[in-house]
Amino acid sequence: MTDLKKLSGTLEELGYTVRCFDTAAQAADYLDRQIDGRTVSFGGSVTLQEMGLYPRLSAHNQVVWHWEGGSLADAMTTDVYISSVNGLAETGEIINIDGTCNRVASTLFGHQTVYLVVGRNKIAPDYESALWRARNIAAPKNAQRLGRQTPCAAKGDRCYNCKSPERICKALTVLWGKPAGVARMELILVDQELGY
Repeated sequence: MTDLKKLSGTLEELGYTVRCFDTAAQAADYLDRQIDGRTVSFGGSVTLQEMGLYPRLSAHNQVVWHWEGGSLADAMTTDVYISSVNGLAETGEIINIDGTCNRVASTLFGHQTVYLVVGRNKIAPDYESALWRARNIAAPKNAQRLGRQTPCAAKGDRCYNCKSPERICKALTVLWGKPAGVARMELILVDQELGY
């Protein structure tokens, strides 16, 4: 079981702000209080959907989410960006895999504030384990959710490093520390399972 306090210390040493919550509801309450009267965009994220963040934040912010009909281009210019991650190592590496690459791009540069919400199921002991998790758990589940015609979606068991035109694994990012192009990056660690 991951010690979230210890993980918080590791992440803070890498330049991130970190908040820990026992439940997704507590994390959603926190984000609802923190983000007010801003322009906000969401990355494609089952985690954020499960938390019900879109309707909550839309009540008092201008929120853009392509899952709700928003434009990917408009999402690139908001003050705040919220996403999840595919893997977080206890050693501090943050891993994301993306097909369109809007999500990984927005976590690297351009927004004033980036929030990354991470359920305990996304935390792995080290970089290799976090990368394995991103490729062999998160990616196949997302390919299945999107109805892609790929070996990982058909079998749901692992990455096949396929060459399918429907492959969702087009880019991989690893954050070894807070990017200089983001004024503030905050990790929201939640001690319950969320998303893939």
